[in-house]
Amino acid sequence: MVLDKTGEWHWSDSQMEAYCTRVGIVWPRHESGKLDLRQKTFDSMAKAYPEVESLRQLRHTRNKMRKIKLAVGKDGRNRTTLWTHASKTGRSQPKASRWIFSPAVWLRLAIKPDRGQAIAYIDWCGMEFQVAAAISDCKPMQELYATGLPYIGFAQRFNEAPAEATKKTHGHIHERYKVGLLGIQYQMQLQTLAQRLGVSEPAAAEMLNQHHGLFRQYWSWTEDWIAHALDTGVMWTPLGWECRTGITETNARSIGNWPTQASASDVLRVAVVWMHRRGIRLLGSVHDAVLIEAPVDRIEADVALAQEIMKRASRVVLGAGKELRTSADIVKFPDSYFDQRGEKIWNEVMELLAQYYARREADDAAANA
Repeated sequence: MVLDKTGEWHWSDSQMEAYCTRVGIVWPRHESGKLDLRQKTFDSMAKAYPEVESLRQLRHTRNKMRKIKLAVGKDGRNRTTLWTHASKTGRSQPKASRWIFSPAVWLRLAIKPDRGQAIAYIDWCGMEFQVAAAISDCKPMQELYATGLPYIGFAQRFNEAPAEATKKTHGHIHERYKVGLLGIQYQMQLQTLAQRLGVSEPAAAEMLNQHHGLFRQYWSWTEDWIAHALDTGVMWTPLGWECRTGITETNARSIGNWPTQASASDVLRVAVVWMHRRGIRLLGSVHDAVLIEAPVDRIEADVALAQEIMKRASRVVLGAGKELRTSADIVKFPDSYFDQRGEKIWNEVMELLAQYYARREADDAAANA
């Protein structure tokens, strides 16, 4: 980003190219030789090179800010229709410009409980990994999930992580294998996987082979699922959500990915219904998580109840012994919701706003002098 004479910030391709050269990032290019600055390329590169994440968010926010029209009422709350069952997998699809969880993650730091209240973000841990393991009855996947560290556990199986590694001590390995394993699970292509991980294609191919070898049952089941779905013209979840193939879905890769995402939707719907019946105040659902609210003196009890409900909901859909774990982040007044991925850019934006208001006050004072 460069600052012009009028005080406005503008994107600079040349500055971006110089930055990549300086820090040693090999950025994808178009056939013309220019940097490929499409959003999906930025998303992939930010996962491979965490130092690019703040820049990705800044550029994304700059491009999208004019389209963001959060539905905020006079009471300061964001309310918008979540459009449940709107996607072919049964997931909710709120309008991105109006829902606080859809734009850049740094905006989530604007979420703050009222006086005397607390909020909790409760999510299923490794949801899509375990759902895939459960519906395909892949024992090695289930065993890895049971360790509590499936992604690091996978790396350890192939001597890519020490035996004592944890998510806290080896976060970079956890993140790399999380991106890699979920990408492979959803049939990401070799070139894209290599780019996403920031590794060579031979290294990405090795991870692909390891995944297909260790999780043979999952891949065999996926092939059978695709063949059956195309033969019968219908897909379904454990609780009966259906999608027709040949009408709304014809792509084999999407058909193979559908049961995991749609079954996860089943789990979420059961949990949401049960939480409502037990009096838990739901503020919204976010893909594989829920946001709840309660008075400060009751939040821990409500979180414990919500977590038990979420565990039981997963048991209903996936079967006994295949339950999903959950984790919870509690935020009490006067603190704001915290997402580490957006902390840096949030602080930068707040600093820029402070400078802007200080400059405007100085200009007003000079004008009135």
